[in-house]
Amino acid sequence: LGAGAAAHDGRLSAPWLVLTVLGIWAIEIAKNASGEIYDWDSGTDRLVAPQDRSPFSGGKRVLLDGLLTRRQTADIALVGYFAGILAGLAIVRFREPEVLWLGVIGVACAFFYHAPPLKLSYRGLGELAVAFCYGPLICAGTYLVQRGSVRAPILLLSIPLGLLIAAFLWINEFPDARADGEAGKRTLVVRLGKRRASRAYVILLILAFAMLASLPLAGLPRGVWLGGIALLPAAWSARALLAEPENTPGLVPAQASALLAFLLLALGAGLGLLLF
Repeated sequence: LGAGAAAHDGRLSAPWLVLTVLGIWAIEIAKNASGEIYDWDSGTDRLVAPQDRSPFSGGKRVLLDGLLTRRQTADIALVGYFAGILAGLAIVRFREPEVLWLGVIGVACAFFYHAPPLKLSYRGLGELAVAFCYGPLICAGTYLVQRGSVRAPILLLSIPLGLLIAAFLWINEFPDARADGEAGKRTLVVRLGKRRASRAYVILLILAFAMLASLPLAGLPRGVWLGGIALLPAAWSARALLAEPENTPGLVPAQASALLAFLLLALGAGLGLLLF
């Protein structure tokens, strides 16, 4: 989405875009690896009952299933953080110095999402951190690398995307709610309870699409409305969650639909910026 906005406003630099994507990808791998260790230590992944396991929740399970050792997982995290930080520093040194602070915030959110002393996901702040990082930080950061500054409409453009990734995380917390509560991981779904959290999920979606609809008022082209195709899987996921918030097997298709909504919003709005 950030690249689409940057291409709408000028010529893209493909090498710097590739390095940006690779740096983000490396930090994502590192976050998953370090998070796996801290969730293992807290016991939350081990407490997930067999009937509550899904492809989208319950952790990556590489330690639980014996796919990796703790040392291997830690090494993956170390290499990922090193590679991501190295890519970021190359961008700062040779392309755009202002990216430095976005990079520092992004790496800190990735590590302290699980790790002490902040443990954002354990304190009910994980959803906000994810919305910020996968929305404004990455979208605006990608745009900044390309254009050298960030306009206010670009920040507004990134907010619906952040809300939809937060919604994806939100629906993924339902199968883990019992285990998270027992392990002291106080996500917002744990704090609200599943019934109220399911209604809050609908509010997240309404906010995301209401903001998408209003973006042309901020000066963005109407092409961003192509992201509205995401409304179909988003609405289906909301309907399924409201109907059976306690039924993990029934939620798996809804989780997949929530992820699809996030991807379609980015793809649709990004293409809309390229075409109009």
